[in-house]
Amino acid sequence: MMQRPPQEDFALKETYPHLGGGKVSGDKLTSTYDLVEQMQYLYVRVVKAKDLPDKDVTGSCDPYVEVKLGNYLGKTRFFAKNKNPEWNQVFAFSKERLQASVLEVTVMDKDVVKDDFIGKVFFDINEIPKRVPPDSPLAPQWYRLEDRQGRKVNGELMLAVWMGTQADEAFPEAWHSDAAVVSGADGLANFRSKVYLSPKIWYLRVNVIEAQDLQPGDKGRYPEVYVKATLGNQTLRTRISPVRGINPMWNEDLMFVAAEPFEEPLILSVEDRVAPNKDEVLGKCAIPLQYVDRRLDHKPVNSRWVNLEKHVIVEGEKKKEIKFASRIHMRICLEGGYHVLDESTHYSSDLRPTAKQLWKSSIGVLELGILNAHGLMPMKAKDGRGTTDAYCVAKYGQKWIRTRTIIDSFAPKWNEQYTWEVFDPCTVITIGVFDNCHLHGGDKAGEAKDNKIGKVRIRLSTLETDRVYTHSYPLLVLHPNGVKKMGEIHLAVRFTCSSLLNMMHMYSHPLLPKMHYLHPLTVSQLDSLRHQATQIVSIRLRRAEPPLRKEVVEYMLDVGSHMWSMRRSKANFFRIMNVLGGLIAVGKWFDQICNWKNPITTVLIHILFIILVLYPELILPTIFLYLFLIGVWYYRWRPRHPPHMDTRLSHADSAHPDELDEEFDTFPTSRPTDIVRMRYDRLRSIAGRIQTVVGDLATQGERLQSLLSWRDPRATALFVIFCLVAAIVLYVTPFQVLALLAGFYILRHPRFRHKLPSVPLNFFRRLPARTDSML
Repeated sequence: MMQRPPQEDFALKETYPHLGGGKVSGDKLTSTYDLVEQMQYLYVRVVKAKDLPDKDVTGSCDPYVEVKLGNYLGKTRFFAKNKNPEWNQVFAFSKERLQASVLEVTVMDKDVVKDDFIGKVFFDINEIPKRVPPDSPLAPQWYRLEDRQGRKVNGELMLAVWMGTQADEAFPEAWHSDAAVVSGADGLANFRSKVYLSPKIWYLRVNVIEAQDLQPGDKGRYPEVYVKATLGNQTLRTRISPVRGINPMWNEDLMFVAAEPFEEPLILSVEDRVAPNKDEVLGKCAIPLQYVDRRLDHKPVNSRWVNLEKHVIVEGEKKKEIKFASRIHMRICLEGGYHVLDESTHYSSDLRPTAKQLWKSSIGVLELGILNAHGLMPMKAKDGRGTTDAYCVAKYGQKWIRTRTIIDSFAPKWNEQYTWEVFDPCTVITIGVFDNCHLHGGDKAGEAKDNKIGKVRIRLSTLETDRVYTHSYPLLVLHPNGVKKMGEIHLAVRFTCSSLLNMMHMYSHPLLPKMHYLHPLTVSQLDSLRHQATQIVSIRLRRAEPPLRKEVVEYMLDVGSHMWSMRRSKANFFRIMNVLGGLIAVGKWFDQICNWKNPITTVLIHILFIILVLYPELILPTIFLYLFLIGVWYYRWRPRHPPHMDTRLSHADSAHPDELDEEFDTFPTSRPTDIVRMRYDRLRSIAGRIQTVVGDLATQGERLQSLLSWRDPRATALFVIFCLVAAIVLYVTPFQVLALLAGFYILRHPRFRHKLPSVPLNFFRRLPARTDSML
């Protein structure tokens, strides 16, 4: 088993980086990137060339440009037979890694054997001007080319050269010296930072009402008819109609997830179950979603009849004979009033309904500075040594961001800043770190997957407004052999509130849009729809350029979080016990009061009890004042840091290896039979204990019911007589007298107590339950 590291190694650490906002001082430039450390870059924009000399035998040239600074060399694409090419490409060289005092920009002629030299331009690094956004971009200038001896030659090159920071507009699309080893256009695309948007996804409600004039193949039997609905890879079926005949009825809702732009039609198929494994298609219809009604509230949409056909024409196929068969009656609408859950409900980043008309105004802005990481583990082998090409992905709401990839570094520096609008403070931003496996033609193999290094979740409601949080978060990943720290990521976070009143008002609103409460979906429906939504988001983002890959999206959306885990079940059990710990502590304290462990405290409780009984109107004010004082007292020890992944709470640091192996098992299982049998027996033993507890709870409830059911005539007679006597006594005796007597009886001295159970408890335990009738 993996040796457990010390707990403090998994702790959150507050940091004090020199963030980049503020005044100009020395080389530090003012920037809108005020949550990250400034990184200086030398930018070279190669715009175009003109009047280049002939180099080939054919009297033309195939020019391209080399930008060289020390050992770093960047190249533009080349143009065939073009003396006046236009490139408009930007090159960025990190100032930290500058190895020379001279920048060389050379124009070359592409040739089969050896490329020919056309001319070059030199720049002294110390003479290059600085540019600070929001200044306008530096205007490019024409430079006359020189030969190797410094003599002027034919041809001019238009360039712009300046010193800037990562806040520069040219930064995202520039060729970076850090990526000099990346090969191919696909590799460079996978290197750059990008912003992605989740597709707009809707719930599609199909209310199948009835069908008419069906034509079953076998006229001599009552058809067993159901409707099968298909949208993409989602297929749902209604139950078999209770009305057996050619005019069946269902009145059943089927729910799907659909994403804009709508690419696939909804296909409805009415089928007859002829035999257990044999169905006959009685008719089909295809409904394009572009023309489906969109509903914003609970008002019903108009129903419509649609003709069914024996065959549906699918685009690209040969046209088949269409024969009128029957028609189907239904309501179809796209539900704009629901929020389509594509994340775990425990840490959703967005709770708005699908329809934009129902969105409330934003309450603030979330800013995230991804500074750097350190102590990363080697994720793959290259040239006989371990290496890591790390990038970050952050997801909040519909907006995903991906930083650029830092090549071959265990301490990458990104220093990229991103902003999101916030519509609800009770949401969570997720930041994941991954190892890029697609920089060197990994796509062509199709097998390479980006490795997960770890992730961080930050709940916005735990942040103070307008405060910059700078912390180093541990990147923890659970492996089959235990929890492992993969490094640390350094983040700066700021949540700015535009209206404190609006944000406070949000706490009185329901968490989800009102349609979730007016027409709630079942738990099984929500689970199925969430699975479909994550699949759709994953497929759409995978089709972007560069793609945000399936394994990345699924890790960020916690796709496997619903799977069984012994470790997680233990953790949840101890969470419940921790919650109940306060009640248990109060119970123990009250037991000490009743047993006079501290006589002075018990006497004070007697006095307080007498005051509250004589003046009952003071009870609620006293409780609320006590809670207020506790809250004010605890303010001194309020948390000053955001929460982070807790290995002890998750029971990740104490999980048994077999439990972890079970958690990482596939579904269905791929383990040997003897291991599966052992785990099954273990689950049976756990389920047996749960079954016993549930049975005991049911027994207590049935005993309460049997008080008045006359199942035990003597017990019910005693209880009924007691109720009559109690009613008379309570009617005659003042309530305060009874309350005082009951209180003094409960708080009586131990010498007036005995260890045997009380009479009411003895009576209750003798009542019958339905356990006698259980098989």
